[in-house]
Amino acid sequence: MTNKWRSSEVFAGAPNAGARALWKSMGYCDGDFAERPVIGIANSWNTLVPGHFNLNQVAEQVKKGIHRAGGVAAEFGVIASCDGVCEGHRGMHFILPQREVIADSVELVVEAHHLDAIVLLASCDKIVPGMLMAAARLDIPAIMITGGPMLGGVEFDGRKTDETSLHEALGMLTAGRISEEEFRSLENLCAPTCGSCSFFGTANTMCCLAEVLGMTLPGSALAPAVHAERLRLACATGERICEMAREGLTARKILNAPSIVNGVRATLAMSGSTNAVMHLAAIAAEAEAGVDVMELFSRLGPETPQIVRVNPASKWNTEDFWMAGGIPRMLKNMLPIIEKDALTCTGRTVEENVKAFRFPFPKNDEVMKTLESPFSKRGGIAVLRGNLAPDTGVTKPGAIDPTLHVFTGEARVFDSEDDANAAILAGKIHKGDVVVIRYEGPKGGPGMREMYRAMKYLYGMGLNKCTALVTDGRFSGTNNGCFVGHVSPEAAEGGPIAIVRDGDRITIDVIEGKLHLHVDADEIRERFESWTKPAPKVTRGHLALYSKLASSAAKGAIVSAE
Repeated sequence: MTNKWRSSEVFAGAPNAGARALWKSMGYCDGDFAERPVIGIANSWNTLVPGHFNLNQVAEQVKKGIHRAGGVAAEFGVIASCDGVCEGHRGMHFILPQREVIADSVELVVEAHHLDAIVLLASCDKIVPGMLMAAARLDIPAIMITGGPMLGGVEFDGRKTDETSLHEALGMLTAGRISEEEFRSLENLCAPTCGSCSFFGTANTMCCLAEVLGMTLPGSALAPAVHAERLRLACATGERICEMAREGLTARKILNAPSIVNGVRATLAMSGSTNAVMHLAAIAAEAEAGVDVMELFSRLGPETPQIVRVNPASKWNTEDFWMAGGIPRMLKNMLPIIEKDALTCTGRTVEENVKAFRFPFPKNDEVMKTLESPFSKRGGIAVLRGNLAPDTGVTKPGAIDPTLHVFTGEARVFDSEDDANAAILAGKIHKGDVVVIRYEGPKGGPGMREMYRAMKYLYGMGLNKCTALVTDGRFSGTNNGCFVGHVSPEAAEGGPIAIVRDGDRITIDVIEGKLHLHVDADEIRERFESWTKPAPKVTRGHLALYSKLASSAAKGAIVSAE
């Protein structure tokens, strides 16, 4: 053990009496300085986001653990927005760019105050990856504790509901399949508790990946927000970060090539959100892990069985996934194909963690299977390439009906999500159409909005099994149907999606990994000769900066100084 903490440069000795005086003004004591590690708590609590509504309670338990283990807790706030509230309007432009701001803000506070270690509190879509990016960038002892998922709502359309069920129900209401009274009742009963939304969307996918990557204690990802186990895990997390600080166990000893490979394998095995592809690429870049995440998905996808199936791919919710054994059982089942010697925040390997884990609930073979008897022999995420996506496109076979794994249809082209949504609700999309939504990428959007409502409206209108959607935007993890997002290069950068016209035939083949525009090369060249790069949609504020600096989705949509 060493007493030479990073924070000693701020608090030790007579020259730093001013810093000590400032902290003493808040009630800190002489014993809090120099001899103990100062542990930052990056808390993204607010009353805007149900997934973060309980994080103040979680933070208090973290502090309890830190104090027990002889550390000094120093809490600070981090921004967080709710994707569900921001869907389908101008607000969604601002969601993905927040990931970079979150990473930057954690870095800035930690470095400015020379904190010795950090506990990251988050639950939702961009906040979890943003904090993991910060941990990788800082490379100090770091651990995450998430707030836990929401419980599922009343049963509707054959499964427990969640907030997204309302958008499916809106399509049903529009089509006369349900009454106004049924719709209003669902609004009150679909989200019964706080927590990250109960379906297996980006939020819960990223919480699960935080555990797979080794950045949370085993079993942390899926214990529900309202369960006492969530608070017990928080206390244990506070204790463990003090031990990590004394051991010198820093983030990049955990976030590295082996753990990124495990993250890719896990995303494939549990058919996680397509957004996870982009977030893993961003985390790998910050960790300087030296791996090509898109190549990993392409190579490992066909050989990684899908062994977990959760809503929207089945009737089972995240609570059911937790009770079925959660991430520890999934990793235990996957030991033959993962990097089992990867180090985790416990100081033990993945294999050591899962072998020591005690499962409180029995197995559920309808939620989780084995490698020998999987739901599918190939992973639930696929990377596509072709003349419509020369770099990459991303889709989710695990949430696509097998009859749509190869789909050919005629393009209906829209230059914004808003125009596409209006056309769908107006009944202008028909069987066999491929809805193309462009100029919604990281630069063109700007901010790469989710085409979430478009897919939900197609579902509600009864078109989810006879149409498809292709976009340079992205999707929510709750979407199902035939869709391809993250098309790169995006339209605003002159990708081929920019020259697609109504009536063009498009083939989506998730088995062969192809996205093909049935237009010959000469015609494509002619169309590009008359194409003009559009002027930026936003010329001031953060979105203008993001649109200039963001990389393509194929590279994680990160902002880089390079």
